[in-house]
This record gives sequence, structure tokens and C-alpha cells, in this order.
Amino acid sequence: MDIADLKEILGILEEQDITEFELEQDGVKLRVCRSGAGRTVSSAPATSGAPSAPPARAGSQEPAGGASAATAPAAASGPAGVVVTSPIVGTFYRAPDPNSASFVEVGDRIKVGQVLCIIEAMKLMNEIEAETAGEIVKVHVENGQAVQYGDALFTVKPA
Repeated sequence: MDIADLKEILGILEEQDITEFELEQDGVKLRVCRSGAGRTVSSAPATSGAPSAPPARAGSQEPAGGASAATAPAAASGPAGVVVTSPIVGTFYRAPDPNSASFVEVGDRIKVGQVLCIIEAMKLMNEIEAETAGEIVKVHVENGQAVQYGDALFTVKPA
């Protein structure tokens, strides 16, 4: 995919007033999300488990928090509770290794300091611990999925 193709896709999306678009082609995954102020474009290797680079900005001036602001309403419409967010960019893992059970499941009671998941960043495994005791109500991310800083990981109903 070259710049001309990207410009053509963006033009079509703008003409049709499409706010979100995702395309996977030749090992490259392209995702375009538009808010009212502008658009955000990001692409990453489709099969890579490596974290993607920060989205490239195109079009009119969009605040730096545009992508995070777009995820906030989606998280707010889910179950009520405390949302555990990703403190880093990396790859989300629900278990210590592929053959082990997940650290937590929906319905599990958790304690402060309990490991909820691992986020791999730059070949380092970072354990994400609970800061609130309660019950896991929702898991927002699939195992092996790339996460960005501030992405919702879990919703916890406080005890």
C-alpha cells in the first residue's frame, strides 16, 4: 500500500462520512478512526505481536488525546465499576504462559496487589496488579492483543 492508495481510501471515507475503517492486506493492518475534529490513521504488521507505533496524525488539527477520548465513551457504556487501564504500551497476556490458566476470569474476587495480567513491552514481562479489591466484571482485551497507554483492560466492581 502506498501513499496514493492511502489518500484515496481517506478521500472515500471522508466523502461517505465513515468514522471508522479497518483493512488488512499483504501483512499490513490499517485502521482509521475519525472524530469530529479530524482523523487518526494507524497501521501495523497484521501478524506481529509487537506493539504498534503511535498513530500518525493526518488532516486538521486534532488534540493529542483524540484517540483516548474516542475510547472513553466505549468504556463508559460498559458495566459499572472501576476500569483498570494499561499503564504502558505492549502486548496483553491473561496468563503467565500459553499452557497456564488465566490470572483472573469474569466473576473472580480479587484482592489489592493480586496480579491481573502481564503486559510485554520490549521483551520485559510487566505484571499488572489490582489497585482495588472487588469482582472482575469484564475483560476488555483479548489475549495476545496489542494495547496502548490508557486502554481499558478490566472492569472491577469494588467490594
